[in-house]
Amino acid sequence: MWALFGLASALFLGIYDIFKKQSLNNNAVMPVLFFSTVASTLLFTPFIIISFKSPGLLANTELYVPTLTAFEHLQVLLKSAIVVSSWVLAFFALKHLPITIVAPIRATGPLWTLIGALIIFHERLNVYQWIGIVITLLFFYLFSTAGKLEGINFKRNKWIYFIVAGTLLGACSGLYDKFILQRIDRVAVQAWFSVYQVVILLPFVLLNEKIRKRKNIHFQWRWTIPLIGLFLVIADYLYFYALSNEDALISIISALRRGSVLVAFVIGGVLFKEQNLKKKGLYLVGILTGILLITLGTVL
Repeated sequence: MWALFGLASALFLGIYDIFKKQSLNNNAVMPVLFFSTVASTLLFTPFIIISFKSPGLLANTELYVPTLTAFEHLQVLLKSAIVVSSWVLAFFALKHLPITIVAPIRATGPLWTLIGALIIFHERLNVYQWIGIVITLLFFYLFSTAGKLEGINFKRNKWIYFIVAGTLLGACSGLYDKFILQRIDRVAVQAWFSVYQVVILLPFVLLNEKIRKRKNIHFQWRWTIPLIGLFLVIADYLYFYALSNEDALISIISALRRGSVLVAFVIGGVLFKEQNLKKKGLYLVGILTGILLITLGTVL
């Protein structure tokens, strides 16, 4: 059952990526990121307040937000800091790169999650995982050659480094999620995470406003901005539900969640009329094949 929730999360996450690209095209990055996070925070704020003031109203429902200890709040705050850092890097990269470049790079997340698990838990790779890693890295290299056809040099383009760094931080977040969700209620994690992300972002947004106005970078409100927050809340709710299951495997859920790349690549590629879809699509299939082998190696 947890695998089905992982797949559903991937669907909403793919649509979330499309809304991000639509919102960021020719638009200021930090206001888009901030207002989209505010939208998700507004969804959870009433449930936090009701759960505190009148816990009986939501008790035994999926919307009840349990009270956390100070240490648990610090753990959620750390998660928020990791994710917000990943988002800032990914949002800037997505503004300046085609979604059909960004999405496949994000798809390599399970590879870095596996490597992190190896380092932290001292696991050993089996044959399937070694083959998966080799295939993923091979097609990632080939994918970089497709980027050159669009004038994107993976070695020299700083936005490529932004999305790679954002993906690495996302992998760290995935490992950390598995840790805290076995110790803290998943609804409380998601609710307070949504609050802390705004708290962390606010000072940076205010600082960025001065820079934005000085550089004459315009911000335009679009209806897709709050939808970023809405679809992320739904995707994360399904993701956290899957991870909270004691039998859930982080490597499997991480790989299933990367299925969002197919939604973002196909719909986004057509919607934004991006180039070289066939070649990039072929390399994407190669990357996903490698990720699949890594996943199979985890359960076999």
